[in-house]
Amino acid sequence: MTKILIIEDNADIQYTLKEICSHGGWQTQLADNGQIGLQLFKTNRFDLVIADYHMPVLDGLMTIKAIRELDKKVPILVLTVDERQELANELLKEGATDFALKPIKAPDLIARIMINLKVAELTQRQENAYVIKGINKNTRAIIISFLEKLEKPMLIEEIAQGTNLAYQTVHRYLSHLVQEKLVGTEYDYGKLGRPKNVYWIKTN
Repeated sequence: MTKILIIEDNADIQYTLKEICSHGGWQTQLADNGQIGLQLFKTNRFDLVIADYHMPVLDGLMTIKAIRELDKKVPILVLTVDERQELANELLKEGATDFALKPIKAPDLIARIMINLKVAELTQRQENAYVIKGINKNTRAIIISFLEKLEKPMLIEEIAQGTNLAYQTVHRYLSHLVQEKLVGTEYDYGKLGRPKNVYWIKTN
């Protein structure tokens, strides 16, 4: 069952959040401030965190930073009465994945929770698929970054030389990226001998 950590110092809002999550079919655990929430996070597994921005002991920003040091992926939804874009940017910069304005509106909060849980699930599935296929995210990113800078399609050996990766590695990753429809390929007949595949990043 999906488990959500609610970090909120106001008892009435705690109750409201718990009822909303219960309506959505999610289990909850409550914390009165960021410090307690952090301790609970260290000893339990949560699928999503809801944290108030204005709290005693540890405010929302400090709580986000501390949680992100422990977990880079868990969705963190911040509640605030402050509508300033500067604050939203700061929260997102420190690791929040979403935020909602108070007073809380149940349909909006439920929708945000569902979206963040779904994105986290899809991200995890993709990472699991990479592991199964032997695909490393960093190596994949290196090849994609290199292809994005190209002005014309390149051969595998040229891409291998440009990325400092082994020919076999580049060939395997390019095949994977072609299957993902992120990279295009075609035969190059420009030189004598057997035609070779050239590759480029797709832009649409």
